[in-house]
Amino acid sequence: MGTIGTLLNDPSFWVAVAFIIFIGGLGYLGVHRMIAKSLDDRAVRIKAELDEARKLKDEAAALLAEYQRKRGEAENEAQAIIAGAQAEAERMAVEAKAKIEEFVARRTKMAETKIAQAEAQAAADVRAAAADAAVAAAERILTEQAKGPLAGDLIAKGIEDVRKKLN
Repeated sequence: MGTIGTLLNDPSFWVAVAFIIFIGGLGYLGVHRMIAKSLDDRAVRIKAELDEARKLKDEAAALLAEYQRKRGEAENEAQAIIAGAQAEAERMAVEAKAKIEEFVARRTKMAETKIAQAEAQAAADVRAAAADAAVAAAERILTEQAKGPLAGDLIAKGIEDVRKKLN
């Protein structure tokens, strides 16, 4: 019994026996099932959290893509508005230039017409003044030189000329 006695007196042996009994008791109580169930539950919870994280990541990616698409649309719309405003401004500038040219042409034509009317009026005034001066000179000459029967003949002839011209 020497080896058994030494074995019974060895503390490592008793630690090993206690350990085996402890493990056997844990196995009998089903602790390994509880630990396995706890680990399985934790694995399921971690998997659910990972799935939720993936789902949130996918939603975030979709939301980011949507916002980028909307930003692109907004930029395109802004570019279209700017292009439309530039086209409208150019159209208005062309229209304003045409109106100004038309206004200048109309004013120039009115000025030319007024100048032509003034020239015609001046020419008529000069002709009238020349005719008045000629009549006055002729009257003075006739009154000084024509007296008596010669004056009567001239007046009769002038009246006859006026009748012919009026008829």
